[in-house]
Amino acid sequence: MRVLIAEDDKPVASFVQKGLEAEQYAVDVAQDGDEAQFMVNQFDYDLAVLDLSLPRVDGLDVLKHIRESKPALPVLILTGRNRVEDRVKGLDLGADDYLTKPFSFSELSARVRALLRRAAQPAEVVLRVGDLELNRVERTVKRAGQAIELTPKEFALLEYLMRNAGRCVTRAMIIEHVWNLTFDTMTNVVDVYINYLRKKVESGHEHKLIRTVRGVGYHIGDEA
Repeated sequence: MRVLIAEDDKPVASFVQKGLEAEQYAVDVAQDGDEAQFMVNQFDYDLAVLDLSLPRVDGLDVLKHIRESKPALPVLILTGRNRVEDRVKGLDLGADDYLTKPFSFSELSARVRALLRRAAQPAEVVLRVGDLELNRVERTVKRAGQAIELTPKEFALLEYLMRNAGRCVTRAMIIEHVWNLTFDTMTNVVDVYINYLRKKVESGHEHKLIRTVRGVGYHIGDEA
């Protein structure tokens, strides 16, 4: 799942980003309100973590923009504004949750999971391809009932493949969505991570799920 953090305090943004990435989320950071609005328009996010005291465009104005452009996007306000009036205003403008600084990362993480569970449709929470199962909220992967341990980037790659099960995805698409980078024809990072996934997901199983489509990219599921 992909999370946007709109936070101008670099240490706080880095702390939250590293914590969420360690829990296998893909994370982007916007350091001002104008950038946050641009990124909401450009990319599809599963959740936004929004500071209210942002430069250029205030966090409440960003919240209004999100509600107008992406009304279903869950928004967790994370701010130093701790007055009751601020909390009421934020929630009335459409925030789904409100957490004040200083905060515990474990509480932030729990609130993120709760919002994602609440927002996701049942079919979107658990992805299945054959006997492979990925839970997008609990961040778990199982094959034939056996748990598989993946790194954050391996999890993000497998999630992207499974969200596109049944169709071929190119290396450029994978680089853009999983690494958030422009495709470089000289890099073999996608192939390296596909090999990592195959070793973990297919080892000991006769039926191979991840296939290479020569000259194009990769495919998960039945024959392309």
